Amino acid sequence: MRHSCLIRVGPATFRIGCDWPGPVEKLRRMYRAYPAPPSTIPDYTIFLEAVRPWRRYIRPSMAIKADFMLPDAAPVSLNHGLLAAEMAMNLQMALGWRRHLLLHASSVEKDGRALIMTGMSGSGKSTLSAMLGERGWRFMGDEFALLDLADGSVHPFPRPVSLKDGAIAAMEAEVDESRFGPRMLNTPKGDIRHMSPNIVAIEDMQKPARPALLLFPRFGFESAIRPLGKAEIFVRLTQASTNYVAMGETGFAALTRFVEDVPARAIDYRNGEEAISLVDELWSEMAR
Repeated sequence: MRHSCLIRVGPATFRIGCDWPGPVEKLRRMYRAYPAPPSTIPDYTIFLEAVRPWRRYIRPSMAIKADFMLPDAAPVSLNHGLLAAEMAMNLQMALGWRRHLLLHASSVEKDGRALIMTGMSGSGKSTLSAMLGERGWRFMGDEFALLDLADGSVHPFPRPVSLKDGAIAAMEAEVDESRFGPRMLNTPKGDIRHMSPNIVAIEDMQKPARPALLLFPRFGFESAIRPLGKAEIFVRLTQASTNYVAMGETGFAALTRFVEDVPARAIDYRNGEEAISLVDELWSEMAR
């Protein structure tokens, strides 16, 4: 690999190489507070390579090559190289990870108990987990919650938070500039800026937590808390899991136990402060 780095997030190690030094340098900066991997043997290898030899110099664009790929994926501009690397890391987990049941969800922890939030893109789960992570909760991840197949605990995967559009300004008002990556404009998902978790989240990224509350947040609606039936919860979580089918009976057993044991609610909210108020209300009720 022309330029490369080794990154560990939670239980997974990635080797990321690139034809250009820029994306690797940005990755090193975003992950500079993360501990060095215990081994130089990665779980996954990713290479960001020029689509054609001349594309290194003329309108630079890259293709994502890795252990797990989407063959028809469109090339990515060099300006969006950090986004390409993060997308590739997520793809390796989504398609290749088998040590845990994966839920496409954000999660935070307090007093050894985890709050898990899942929903459609745009529901605000990433922003909400990022805000809670700066207000007394331990941030555990905004992309995947890793459900232990044996004891049902949730393991962290605290990669940098991918903030979009208005969420960027909301977190810039709360977090030091040194924890932010470059602002990437006009990506397929809008404007994006990554934010590194705080040092507590990074130092404790090997510490699991007991799942205590599951939320389905929905942004842009009048404040409300709604109950959900267990059948609906189970179906929604099968849709939110990237490896449920591949895990077979083991995945079914883990998800069934999760749905039976963890209380769940749907919440609607219009802004971040309203969402945090709803979370505090539900968390207090659960603690009684």
